Amino acid sequence: MAPSTHRAPASDAGSTPAGSDPAASARRGPRSVPGHPLLGHPLLRRLLLAAAALAAVAAVTTATGPVTDLRVANAGLFLLAVAGLQVLVGTSGQVSLGHGAFMFVGAYTMALLVVNVPALPLAAGMAAACAAGCLAGLAVGAATARLHGPYLAGATLMLAVGLPAIALRFPDLLGGANGLGFSTIGAPPALAGLVDDTQWRAIVVWTVALIGLVVLATASGGRLGRHLRAVRDDPTAAALSGVPVGRVRVTAFVISAGAGSLAGACQAYVLGTATPSTYGLALSLVLLAALVLGGLGSLWGAFWAALAIVYVEVAGTELAHALELDTDVRNNLPVVFFGAVLIIVVLAWPRGVHGALSALGRHRSTPQQTGDS
Repeated sequence: MAPSTHRAPASDAGSTPAGSDPAASARRGPRSVPGHPLLGHPLLRRLLLAAAALAAVAAVTTATGPVTDLRVANAGLFLLAVAGLQVLVGTSGQVSLGHGAFMFVGAYTMALLVVNVPALPLAAGMAAACAAGCLAGLAVGAATARLHGPYLAGATLMLAVGLPAIALRFPDLLGGANGLGFSTIGAPPALAGLVDDTQWRAIVVWTVALIGLVVLATASGGRLGRHLRAVRDDPTAAALSGVPVGRVRVTAFVISAGAGSLAGACQAYVLGTATPSTYGLALSLVLLAALVLGGLGSLWGAFWAALAIVYVEVAGTELAHALELDTDVRNNLPVVFFGAVLIIVVLAWPRGVHGALSALGRHRSTPQQTGDS
């Protein structure tokens, strides 16, 4: 005789522990922090984390010198660039070798605005650069919506190679090989004596980067993020489920390009120049390699990738100077050093630094959970 499948009615409060009813949990909505209902909202939590991160950056730059401030600023802009690439590659599953081209768009948009409209506010210039990048991403995404795998990689590779050459084709407008140089306003007069120009630039870059990260995290954690992951895992099943695959892929390109263009605008703001050699194919390959090193599928991977881009190169440069190598070898050693670190990390931790740290955290929490059970 088959065992009985009779279940107690839902109205029997004694048969179901409190809080175990999924329907009741859904009706209650997202959990909040006890005593602080607003802290349970994901957007507010992200904003509070961004504010705490910005305060930490301000504290670090206060205690360091101009060189470290410049490195901190570079880490912030590369964090934003790799985070945008993370949405495209890690979340939607589209391989792009042309992310440096979108940084080129943002850098030259910022440079042209500063040169031709000096009175334009910095925030307006950043917004214009982001909009220009989104338009470029829309054009590229629409043109490559039906491509995938090596075909998509090849198309974006041509973008990385061809777009910076536009500066050489129009030297009167874009400055040719020397690019466009300009000067930007430093710290506000009200902060004179408290914040120097390099520290102010680092704070501005991290403010822009953290706002961008909040937007990316919100988009990835909502309905759009679910659609992106569905398209990445199985485009056919996603289409049968009603997900507009082509539109979702184009949207991923738009978001990624907007973040990359904003990072390029930040870099032009920090350096005071925009040159085509800065945004060549090598930059696109470094961004993608750093993303793999940091870990695909999480914005935390972009954080580790940004640190690797900045500080692994610094370590390679210092090693070259310590060994007193020839000039040619000294110039190429940081790239070789970065490649060696990438190979070691991928062999040791195939899911990247963030994947390894996540696995370590789960491993440490497993014995405690077993004991509690």
